[in-house]
Amino acid sequence: MKRIQELNPSTNELLNLEYKFQPELTDKLDKNSSDFNQAIINEIVLWKTNRYAQLNKQTLDLINKIDKNSDVIDDSLTGEILMLLLETKGIRLPMASTILRFKNPKIYQIIDQRVYRLIYGTEFEFKTSLNDSIIQYLEYLDELKHVCELFQIPFSQSDRILYEYDKRMNSGKIKY
Repeated sequence: MKRIQELNPSTNELLNLEYKFQPELTDKLDKNSSDFNQAIINEIVLWKTNRYAQLNKQTLDLINKIDKNSDVIDDSLTGEILMLLLETKGIRLPMASTILRFKNPKIYQIIDQRVYRLIYGTEFEFKTSLNDSIIQYLEYLDELKHVCELFQIPFSQSDRILYEYDKRMNSGKIKY
């Protein structure tokens, strides 16, 4: 690996480089003039780990159509929301399901590698097609409901309960 002194770039060459990492969030953080609070720290951490996902207004509006008190999943609305979430840079099915879970845990739970392998006995594999990912998630929720009924655990807490149970019973490494 060469050091900058060996490469000897011109000042003009260096100054003409365009920084393209997380441009919207970088600009927002650069312009921040307020005191730091936890929300700003969270954005900095997300920036650093390249996990910041900027949702558009249409996606946020659809998410907010989910009734926080509903006990019944609207498959059509869920599919539409998932499609928009999965099209967003930085969001895959586990993150999309996490967003939905915090909107209404009575109908959505996080699809997690630990819980998935506990339910299915195999490692979670990402689907390449967005439609296949949506189907995978909806089928996962159905199977999770079945497991909840079988073992009499509350669906709204099942992702956490089964996550912890997998850690205890299947101590093997998981793929990230």
